[in-house]
Amino acid sequence: MTNLRKTSPRTQPVQRRAQERRNQILQVTAELLEEVGQDDLTTILVAKRAGVSVGTLYHYFPNKYAIMYALAEQWVGEMDIALQELEAEAIEGLSLKRFVERCIERMRLVYVNQQGLLPLVQAMYGVPELAELDLIHDELIIASMARMFERMDISSDTQIRAHSTALHVSIVKSVVNIISVVMTLTSLFKSIRFACLVHKDTPLR
Repeated sequence: MTNLRKTSPRTQPVQRRAQERRNQILQVTAELLEEVGQDDLTTILVAKRAGVSVGTLYHYFPNKYAIMYALAEQWVGEMDIALQELEAEAIEGLSLKRFVERCIERMRLVYVNQQGLLPLVQAMYGVPELAELDLIHDELIIASMARMFERMDISSDTQIRAHSTALHVSIVKSVVNIISVVMTLTSLFKSIRFACLVHKDTPLR
């Protein structure tokens, strides 16, 4: 049986200053995930970027997986808000095509606005400690879509589930593809910039 690392925070901040410090740690982690990926992410890197000691960081989170769990949990919460907003709209008069477009518009913002999303989603899928959040995320979207499809008179449970799953997969694939391209171009730009700097500093012979 696999021993999972602890992902629950050591403390739940009550004071505003402590909450701000926790939020800072999460923001820094998102930035570093984008820069170095989850494999090279360490609590030492996070603490240094956040301007705190490793001991202070451990006061909030026991390890990097606990930080990523909190970051992913926060992101899933943003997705829940987006879905609630969609369910509050008058969707009954929309065509299926317009409804799908509206869902993609709103949910795309949740994906695009999360810094370091691609490595975070990969961690949710591949890291055992974060796997439950991956399931929660998927079920949250599919259940919400099922309720909305039902309001649009797609009455068959099989149809509802199929449409919900297909829409979810379509949104995830399109957004992840966009983020992958952006990250590839960013990496390429950094490599070219580095090469230019090296070339500039190389003495002529």
